[in-house]
Amino acid sequence: NGDDYVIRFLTPPDEKLQLQDLIRGTIQIDTNVLDDKVLFKSDGMPTYHLANIVDDHLMEISHVIRGEEWLPSLALHKQLYDAFGWTAPEFAHLPLIMKPVGKGKLSKRDGEKMGFPVFPLSWNDSVGYKESGYFPEAVVNFLALLGWNPGTEQELFSLEELVKTFSLDRVNKSGARFDPEKTKWYNQHYLQETANAELAASFLPMVKEHTTDEDKINLEYVTKVVSLIKERAVFVSDFWDLSDYFFVAPTEYNAKAAKKQWKEDTAVIMNELISVIESIEDFSSENSETMVKAWIGEKELSFGKVMPPLRLFLVGDMKGPHIFDIMAMVGKEESIARIKTALEKLG
Repeated sequence: NGDDYVIRFLTPPDEKLQLQDLIRGTIQIDTNVLDDKVLFKSDGMPTYHLANIVDDHLMEISHVIRGEEWLPSLALHKQLYDAFGWTAPEFAHLPLIMKPVGKGKLSKRDGEKMGFPVFPLSWNDSVGYKESGYFPEAVVNFLALLGWNPGTEQELFSLEELVKTFSLDRVNKSGARFDPEKTKWYNQHYLQETANAELAASFLPMVKEHTTDEDKINLEYVTKVVSLIKERAVFVSDFWDLSDYFFVAPTEYNAKAAKKQWKEDTAVIMNELISVIESIEDFSSENSETMVKAWIGEKELSFGKVMPPLRLFLVGDMKGPHIFDIMAMVGKEESIARIKTALEKLG
């Protein structure tokens, strides 16, 4: 009559299908619970089920590795291979990645709600792992450990180690709960392993947004800064907050720290310290430390009366690496200028 029609797969009744999955082992399915799936739609186009099977066969696919939500389709796909007289590939249905909290699989909405990426690259209005500052090695590493374990306590793997170690027989059947904080832990590890010069090259454009001082926007200087602060960072984007005082003198001071560190004799002590710093010819970190500590000993001062205020004056806060490393980096004149500015503003 020219009516539209579909073509379905006729599932044989009263059979027990023995299906093999590399992760789940043998799966037995009663064909009586299966329906007759559409293979060609009424417009003559094949459904995904048929197209997928034909495509994989023509490409000589050896392994089909996919999420466990495709497990219900395994019976039809295996029957289609058999019906065509083709050798089926091996199947492995991976566990789902679950929400960090609660039940259900991880979704884009979970990432938006909790502030972590769920895509490898930025897509539509969602920021990806690459744009968020994650290293490729970190992403590969934490993905491999989602639903798989090597049978040891080892958590950090290079790509070469994963190639040698990874096997589907150690993939878990149950879902793997996603831990956003663990992804940061991996990234921090790979950041520490990355060469300082490489990190500095990535950080340099950010530095140039905040200063035009030619002495401080060269790669050699920025590399030295990175070497001093990288161990506290998780992402390259953390570098500026950790190191701004290396590039720009502080104009404001942590109020709580200022109240705690400013004593009656602070101004007198710090003015004397300026004279000590002025007398230092070799302004290396090691020599400056020796000279200042010798002066502290001669004056019978406590380190608490000198070192914490000095850090506050140079940095603007009680943060940063070894104080004499900071002084050596910014230089004698800049160190003295910062102390004088703080004395004026806080005195």
